[in-house]
Amino acid sequence: MTESHDRVAIAVMLMKLFDHWQLDAVEQLHLLGLSPSNRSALSRYRKGGALANNRDLLDRAGHLLGIHKSLRMLFPNDRKLAYAWMKTPNKAFKGKTPVEIVVEYGFESLLMVRAYLDKALIQ
Repeated sequence: MTESHDRVAIAVMLMKLFDHWQLDAVEQLHLLGLSPSNRSALSRYRKGGALANNRDLLDRAGHLLGIHKSLRMLFPNDRKLAYAWMKTPNKAFKGKTPVEIVVEYGFESLLMVRAYLDKALIQ
């Protein structure tokens, strides 16, 4: 598989994941670390375009897919709950949703959400 082909596959997975998580365009852009006005990037990804060859974007994509994997492992028999978790208020995040935390605080909070789920998996 070529690097460009890999980035296309990742873009397709992310767009499906964002649909499952029921994220609006602005939330999607924030999670990807893109400007809220950069809707053309989402349109390009939805049409089968490759993710930009950008370290930050690819790191975020990896963490988002890691969050998805952790949620599927934590809730193996409840896909609906696994998909709803990112938009569900959580005491660990002071009553905010994981999406709200990432939108508000950026990349570091994406890492925090992933670490929270990883910790839950080993307990």
